[in-house]
Amino acid sequence: MRDLDLLPKAHLHLHFTGSMSVPTLRELADREHMEVPDALLDADALEIPPDKRGWYRFQSLYEMARRVVRSEDAIRFVMRRAIEDDAREGARRLELQIDPSGYAGEVGGLQAVLDIVRDECRAASAETGVSVGLIVAASRRRHPLDARTLARLAVRNAGHGPGEVIGFGLSNDERSGNTADWAPAFRLAKRGGLISVPHGGELLGPGHLRQVLDALKPDRLGHGVRAAEDPALLEELAARGIALEICPTSNVNLGIFSRQEDVPLRQLMASGVPIALSADDPLLFLSRLTDQYRVAREVHGLGDDELAGLARSSIAASVVPDADKRRWSREIDDWLASPA
Repeated sequence: MRDLDLLPKAHLHLHFTGSMSVPTLRELADREHMEVPDALLDADALEIPPDKRGWYRFQSLYEMARRVVRSEDAIRFVMRRAIEDDAREGARRLELQIDPSGYAGEVGGLQAVLDIVRDECRAASAETGVSVGLIVAASRRRHPLDARTLARLAVRNAGHGPGEVIGFGLSNDERSGNTADWAPAFRLAKRGGLISVPHGGELLGPGHLRQVLDALKPDRLGHGVRAAEDPALLEELAARGIALEICPTSNVNLGIFSRQEDVPLRQLMASGVPIALSADDPLLFLSRLTDQYRVAREVHGLGDDELAGLARSSIAASVVPDADKRRWSREIDDWLASPA
């Protein structure tokens, strides 16, 4: 059986604070002289019954973890670990989401957060070989005017070098607010050359996904797994080439599906919609990038050719030069040619 850590792939849906492992959080808390709740340090994520899982538990834990990241050194530490962890799992490309608002008060402002992150990305990318781009993500828990501020910030920091901003997103509870209210921020970002990568189609179904498509004009969708409930919508996504950042373990941990077997991965693949398997928040879901491919293999029965196809799809959906995509695709060929 081929080693999935060695399969070249792109990681397109990973949140900054949630990128930590439990050991990383422990080490950071010790460095910052902070206490961390046991709920963030245990290994019981999947032991919670489906009817007890859900968004609010997740969000409260995420906020607890975010409070540990309260200095420049902490921001650098989290960013470097995220890149190093992905390097060990065969990621050639990481596109990481960050809302600078959550850290700006600790380091002197929104731009300061991005300056720190970009600087650490440049160093870690040079050392690991992982290509890194950033997605500035607004939050549905904040006013849409705040999103416009972040969109302007994202455009000012746009580029294709290590740690530069390549996209603009919208995260948090998709049941909050009126999606169309964030459209002006996304128009600003699009005019500035950034791709649109909002969350949608996880907590709410196809009806809300259509609102996201109409208002925010996504190039990729964070999650989108519930598009499987509407064959016509799936057909439209496939025709438009809008990739879905599918996070199987996250879907189960948040109670969207009770079991991994219920995640409609094969249905999505059969529809022709591009898919990028991603980890979302390893700290909360205790599952990293390679684990998503392992679920695809062990639960959904995908063979190595199909897993390689998913890896190619993730690379194709990433924002990198075509030359990089061709090179990484050849490396996937090499993985398939290696002994099983």
